[in-house]
Amino acid sequence: MVKVDDFEVVEGLHYSKEFEWVRVEDGKVRIGITEYAQKQLREIVFAELPNVGDEVKQNDPYGTVESVKAVSDLVAPLSGKIEEVNQEVLDKPELINEDPYKKGWLLVISPTNLDAELKNIMDFNKAVEWHKELIKES
Repeated sequence: MVKVDDFEVVEGLHYSKEFEWVRVEDGKVRIGITEYAQKQLREIVFAELPNVGDEVKQNDPYGTVESVKAVSDLVAPLSGKIEEVNQEVLDKPELINEDPYKKGWLLVISPTNLDAELKNIMDFNKAVEWHKELIKES
């Protein structure tokens, strides 16, 4: 893990420019939003997620998170079939703020084109550089 300003960038994950992280786990993929995103949104009060069995497509919206500040689309970093939805986040959306990389995950999918689509998002090193750019711009 590296701290960029006040934001954690976790090693071993991939990142999309839509502020989502991806963890590959035994052929499946766990997805959540980054610490940067949850801190920008501030207090998250509601999450709308798709159902198990639904399909998500890379770069397409699949749900929303609502904070006291705004409603933001969740955009799929990879394509695949949804295997799990984090019911705890639906019941207690503040978990996204409290623990975005562990308890605050959103979906687990079976990816349909993992190797090719991972090339479209950032690895850890690129994500660290991207976060540095975000900080400079803000």
